[in-house]
Amino acid sequence: MFGERKINEKHREQYRRLGYWNDQTLLDCWEETVEKFPQREYVVDDRGFRYTYKQMDEAAARVAAFLAETGVRPRDTVSYQLPIWSEFAMLTIACFKVGAVAHPIAMSYEEKELVRSMNVTESRVYFGTTFFYKTDYEKRILSVRNQIPTLKEIVLLDYTRAREHDLPVLGEILKNYEPLKKEECAHALTGEDVAVILCTSGTTGGTKGVMLSHDNVRYSEDTFNRELKLTEEDIMFMPAPLHHATGFHHAVIATMLRGAKMVLQQKYRCREAIDLMNQEKCTYSMGATPFIYDILRELDTNGGALPHLKFYLCGGAPVPGYMVQRAWKFGILLCEVYGSTESVPHVFVRPEEALALNGTTSGRAMAGVEVKVVDDEGNEVPRGTPGEELSRGPNVFLGYLKAREITDGVLDDEGWFHSGDLCVMDEDDNIHIIGRKKDMIVRGGENLNSNEINDMLEGCPGLGDHTIIGMPDDRLGERICAFVVPLPGNEKLCLEDVIAYLKGKKVPKRFWPERLELIDRIPHTGSGKVKKYLLQEELKKRGL
Repeated sequence: MFGERKINEKHREQYRRLGYWNDQTLLDCWEETVEKFPQREYVVDDRGFRYTYKQMDEAAARVAAFLAETGVRPRDTVSYQLPIWSEFAMLTIACFKVGAVAHPIAMSYEEKELVRSMNVTESRVYFGTTFFYKTDYEKRILSVRNQIPTLKEIVLLDYTRAREHDLPVLGEILKNYEPLKKEECAHALTGEDVAVILCTSGTTGGTKGVMLSHDNVRYSEDTFNRELKLTEEDIMFMPAPLHHATGFHHAVIATMLRGAKMVLQQKYRCREAIDLMNQEKCTYSMGATPFIYDILRELDTNGGALPHLKFYLCGGAPVPGYMVQRAWKFGILLCEVYGSTESVPHVFVRPEEALALNGTTSGRAMAGVEVKVVDDEGNEVPRGTPGEELSRGPNVFLGYLKAREITDGVLDDEGWFHSGDLCVMDEDDNIHIIGRKKDMIVRGGENLNSNEINDMLEGCPGLGDHTIIGMPDDRLGERICAFVVPLPGNEKLCLEDVIAYLKGKKVPKRFWPERLELIDRIPHTGSGKVKKYLLQEELKKRGL
């Protein structure tokens, strides 16, 4: 299934020669840390669950024994759809133990997305909660079970509601299975094997499975840890979903490579997050801009402090200088990071440079990663000239699963990943992101395809020509704005009408427009493309 991996042979040899890539898997890394720090805490969550490295190792080994008995073999795929719970880490480590490819799924995925992603990955086992935050996940997965031919077993986590069907639950597995012995674990894999498939959206529509090897993930997080000077004494607070590259790489993996600890909050609530960070003495955190925006506002408005928090790594939207200064009032160094699922945050502001740079840049590349800025013909542009950001390095993904044509469109034969993001590079190799070539809206750190959302509006009563753009927002980075030409007689069309239509089509809420702007004509180029920059200017004229 993973034969379509795209690796430049010259750079493969170079990465191995330099020691960036080797035969070490994430299982090997895990076992080294458990042996070194068995009694150190690995994960704590706000449900009261706490695991040392040794305790987590035993629990994951019991799940691994179940997977092996179920017939999961090395390079098979295991899917799991969980909130920000400590069990997410448990299932990830269990996958590594049997050599399975981890396939974490967003909690927002509904029936069609579940079927598509699990069929593309040929998933063997699904783990999911029975119920969470108004959603019946047990009912959802059972409604599509027959549409996923490779799926052999469904396992439920019944902490929030008792199961309603005769399916195995994780608690029974942890109670009844003996841990898989170390010598029975999958030590035959190499660093070049696929470790995880993370799902992402793109301009081509729908979700894509991003293949990342053990080498990709290990190199990225080892280097990140080293350049941030993190040690086993550090404690991370992770408010972002763990299926996202931010949560998976920088919480689940980065901490275990150091023997550090991660602290999880299942549903983000600002004041409770502050209290939890203080209770656990968290030393750093990472997430989308809205998290730190809310924290700073809460501290300003209602008082308090975060005396242990040294820095916050902020991604998903540019970080303005005024936020850097607001954070520093509380002793927090606010550092912008930049990257994507395909090339996990590979550019970042080092904490010691945060105040001097003061929100003017996304930072510079980490060691071993190359970044260049090119024009539309692929030629490098002079410093200070806008162009597309390209990155190449041992962290860059292996391609999209079963989508070679789409892979070839963004990952060239020389190993450069074409981000589609426009930036300017200065004389010190810092880049400043100024926009996107892709029609993406980054809302609260989540990438949403504006073309896909626009297609969902088709057929809405009263709508003539229409398009979707990102509307700037201080908190979320961007919100979804629909520009619409109303049909005659529908001049009073409102946002509620559009939402009612989308609700009737069962379109997930995260794709609903948050603002509707009526316009006489959508501006198009001669080839029919929407001139979205003119609509951005129109928003400014309207005071938005």
